[in-house]
Amino acid sequence: MADVSALLKPLKLRHITLRNRVFSTGHASGLAENGMPAEAYRLYHGEKAKGGIGLTIFGGSSSIAPESPLAFSQIDMSGDRVIPHLERMAETVKGHGAAVMVQITHMGRRGHWRSTNALPMVAPSYSREIAHRSFAKEMEPFDFARIRGNFTNAARRAKTGGLDGVELLMAAHQLLDSFLSPVTNKRTDAYGGSLENRARFPLEVLQDIRETVGDDFVIGIRLSGDEMQKGGMGASECLEVSQLFAESGLVDFLSIYQATGDTQPDLARMLPDMTWPSAPFLHLASGVKAQVDIPVFHASAIRDVTTAARAVADGHVDAVAMTRGHIADPHIVAKMREGREDDIRQCVGANYCADFGGHTGLCIQNAATGRERTLPHILPRAETRKRVVIAGGGPGGLEAARAAIQRGHEVTIFERDAAFGGQLNLAARVPQRENLAGIVRWLEAQVRKGGADIRLGCEATAEDIRALEPDAVFIATGGDPIGPDFEGADLCTPAWDILSGKVAPHGEVLIYDEMGLMTGIGCADLVARRGLNVELVSADRAPGEETGALLHVAYVKSLYDHNAILTPNMQLSGAYRDGNALIAVLTNLYTGAEEEREVDQIVHEYGTRPRSGIYDALRDASRNLGEVDQTALIEGRAQDVNANPDGAFALYRIGDALVARNTHAAIYDAARLVRTL
Repeated sequence: MADVSALLKPLKLRHITLRNRVFSTGHASGLAENGMPAEAYRLYHGEKAKGGIGLTIFGGSSSIAPESPLAFSQIDMSGDRVIPHLERMAETVKGHGAAVMVQITHMGRRGHWRSTNALPMVAPSYSREIAHRSFAKEMEPFDFARIRGNFTNAARRAKTGGLDGVELLMAAHQLLDSFLSPVTNKRTDAYGGSLENRARFPLEVLQDIRETVGDDFVIGIRLSGDEMQKGGMGASECLEVSQLFAESGLVDFLSIYQATGDTQPDLARMLPDMTWPSAPFLHLASGVKAQVDIPVFHASAIRDVTTAARAVADGHVDAVAMTRGHIADPHIVAKMREGREDDIRQCVGANYCADFGGHTGLCIQNAATGRERTLPHILPRAETRKRVVIAGGGPGGLEAARAAIQRGHEVTIFERDAAFGGQLNLAARVPQRENLAGIVRWLEAQVRKGGADIRLGCEATAEDIRALEPDAVFIATGGDPIGPDFEGADLCTPAWDILSGKVAPHGEVLIYDEMGLMTGIGCADLVARRGLNVELVSADRAPGEETGALLHVAYVKSLYDHNAILTPNMQLSGAYRDGNALIAVLTNLYTGAEEEREVDQIVHEYGTRPRSGIYDALRDASRNLGEVDQTALIEGRAQDVNANPDGAFALYRIGDALVARNTHAAIYDAARLVRTL
C-alpha cells in the first residue's frame, strides 16, 4: 500500500488551514446555468468536499466583465446576481469541511465576439487567437481602469459570498498573461517591452484586489511555468515571473501550469491525456518551488495518489490537484484516509471530461459525475434484495453488476470470452490508449470484491438465465462490426480484426472510416507505426472528427510522423480484383467523382450492429417486454412497465446491445437503470 501520509497533512494558507494537500483546480465543468453556479454545479463540488478534498476551486475561467466571453459555459462574475449562488456554494462545501475558492479571469481575446454581448474583445495588442477565431482590439487607457474595477468587484463578490479566496488565471493567453507574454504583448508604452512593464497591469490588478478584500482573504495565481511556444516565455522567464509575483507580497500561492491556449496542439499540452506520461510537467512547479517562499501548487496529469504523494513528500510542491482524478472518483481522500486506495476509481486520462460530447465535465467511467442531482455516487441499499442476471461483461455489464451489488442485490454475470472487457479490450490495443484497460480492471475488482457469481468463458443462453429465476436481466452483449454494402465487400477486413490481431496488416493499406471515432484513426495509427504505408480515408471533413479535439492532436501528429496519407470527404464505394491487384473505389461526397487505389489491404470501420439474439429469445417471457419508461429513466424514478403481467422478470438492453454509442453511454445506461432497481 502506498504511503500517502504527505497528502494528508494540513497546509496553512494565510488565515485558513487546508485539511490536506489535495485540491481541485478551477475548470470548465459545463454545469453553469445561465452563467450561474446553481444546484448541479454546487452538488458537483459538494461531492468532492464530502469525499474529503482539502480545497476545491470552482468556476474555471469565470469572467469578470461583460466583454469577457463565457467561452466554456462558465460562471459570470460580472454582476451581483452571482452572490446568492456563491453563498450556497460556500455553505455546501464548507459544510463538508473543505475550503472553497473561485477562479476569476478576463478572457481577453480568448473567445468569440458573438458571446460577449456583441462587445469587442480586448487584448494588450490587436490580435487574433487561432483556436477561437476572433480578433480583439488593443486596450486603450479607459479600458485599464474599467477592467481593474471589474476584477476588484468580482473579488468583492467572492468575499461577500463567503468564499475563502480567489484564484486569478494568468495562463492560456487570457488577458492578464497576454500582458506577460511577448507573443501577445506588442505594446511600446509602459505596459510593454521589458518584463517589468509587461507585469505592470497584472500587478495593478492584484494591488487593487488586495486593497478591496483586505488581509483575511486568499489570493492565488495560476500561471504558466513554460509557454512552450516559439517567441513566448520559456521556463527561465516564467520562473522570473513567478518570483516577481511571489515577492510582491500580494499573492498567497502560485499554481503552476504550462503551455497556452492559442491552437489545438497548445491546448493538448495544457490538458495532457493518456498519451502523455504521468506528471509530465511536475519539474516546472518544482523549479518554482525551489525559488519562492510561498506555497506552490501543481496540477497536470497526476492521476494516481502514489505520484501525488511523492510530489509533496519529496518537496516538489506543497499541494497537488487531482482534478480529473476527482471527476473519476470524488471520494479519493476519504478512501486514502480509510486505507482503501484499491477502491479508488483511478482516472485513465481519456479526457472525456474535457474533450467529448456536447456536455463537458462528464467522466468516461463514472456516470454520476455532473449528475449528482439524480444519480448518487454511492447507491443506497435497496429495501428488497433481488436476483440480477447480466449477459455480457463489457463496461456496461460490469457497471450493472457493480451497481447492483452496491444496492445489495444477488448478481450473476456471464461473459462469453475468457476475460471481461468487451470492445474496451480492443480500444486498449490502440497505440497510446492502453490506459483504457484500467476501466475494466477497476470494475472487475469491484464486482469480484462484491461477491458476484462470475461465469467467464460462458455465453449465456435463455435457458441458463431462466434457470436462475431472475428478477431483472440486463443484456450487455455488445455488437458486431457492420460491413460494407457493395459487391466486393468480402475483399475488405473489419478494423476489429486488425486491432485484435486476428488479421495482420500487410503491404499498402487503405483504411476507410465512416464513424470518425477512435477505432478508425487508432487502427490507422497502429498500422502506420508498424512501418506500412497507410491512407486513412474518411467520409467526414477530417479523419477522426468525433475523437475529441485534444485527442485528435495526438493521433494526427502520429500519423503525420509516420507518413500516413489523410483523405477526407470520400466514401468507400467498391472493391474488386484486377488480376493480382486489389482495387478500392472511392467516391467524392461533394462532386460524385470516383477515384481508384491499388492496395494490398482494405480495412473498414462502419460501427456495430447490436448482438440481440439472447434479448430476442427472452423478450416475450419478460414482464416489460424489454420496454423502458423513458420519462421515469430521465427523472430517476423506478421502472414499472408491466406490459406482460405473466412475465417473470424485467428485461433491459444496455450499451451497444441496444444501439452503438460509446463506453460512457454503456456505463450510464447501467447506472441509471440499476439505481432504482
